[in-house]
Amino acid sequence: MRAVGITAAGGPEVLQVIDRPVREPGPGEVRIAVRAAAVNPTDIGLRQAGTALPTPWTPGMDAAGVIESVGAGVERLHKGDEVMAAVSPRRPEGGAQVELLVVPAASVVPIPAGASLEQAATLPMNGLTALRGLELLGLQPGATLAVTGAAGLLGSYVIGLAKEAGLRVVGDAKPEDEKLVRAFGADIVVSRGEGYVAAVRAAVPAGVDGIYDTALLHEKVFGALRDGGTMVVVRGWKPESTERGIVVRQVMVSEVLERTDWLEHLRELAADGRLQLRVAATFPPERAAEAEELMDAGGLRGRAVIVF
Repeated sequence: MRAVGITAAGGPEVLQVIDRPVREPGPGEVRIAVRAAAVNPTDIGLRQAGTALPTPWTPGMDAAGVIESVGAGVERLHKGDEVMAAVSPRRPEGGAQVELLVVPAASVVPIPAGASLEQAATLPMNGLTALRGLELLGLQPGATLAVTGAAGLLGSYVIGLAKEAGLRVVGDAKPEDEKLVRAFGADIVVSRGEGYVAAVRAAVPAGVDGIYDTALLHEKVFGALRDGGTMVVVRGWKPESTERGIVVRQVMVSEVLERTDWLEHLRELAADGRLQLRVAATFPPERAAEAEELMDAGGLRGRAVIVF
């Protein structure tokens, strides 16, 4: 089957369309005819750093398509179902940017009602990342959470899920994105940039209880946290030390790719409009390099999606 292939660690030029073998689904697995696979920062990281597995590598952590066949013991899903799936691209058979994808049935649920396959492909991995980070924060209803990068796709999912959990949310935004971030559910919107910490402290003088740092600002925004507050980070950053008893926790979405209950919850919230599924642009696999360059440029409001 056609797939996006990373032929070596390097720049966008290493991306090619390749042929990948595909196997039958085993017990507890399904095989999906992929129609759409989102492009995420993790794909860029895989392309730049590579992995110990033999090349070529196939990126992609989430996909949407139609179930082509099911393995033994799978009763919840059926051939012909339109579904979305979360997958690790660091497994030997690669990630989601491939025409036929075999994944555990536990990582697959129907797409949200009213969503296109392209829209549904933006939800699984980012939604699971948002839920896992909120679980690690452990905030109780009524607590205040700051979300950096609030206008981005992950930030928007964090806001929606935080509001579902009864949290008060402080989002950041450029002036032109303030209305958008409020539409996601943010209670307070502050400006991005050098004045961020001061703006958060002006709105919440005691400091927020937690920060979900989707913008990778790290220690630069510790000042917005109360003493003993918690920051959740993506992409593995771990400081050698913190100040004022601040705790930093890393989100590893690979730990929750088979949380079917979480995927079902995400599907329900997206169907109700409480999570907004945003596709920034679509590309055929032959233009995967353009899709990654668009993502890498920053400021994208949604996700680039590879379509087969």
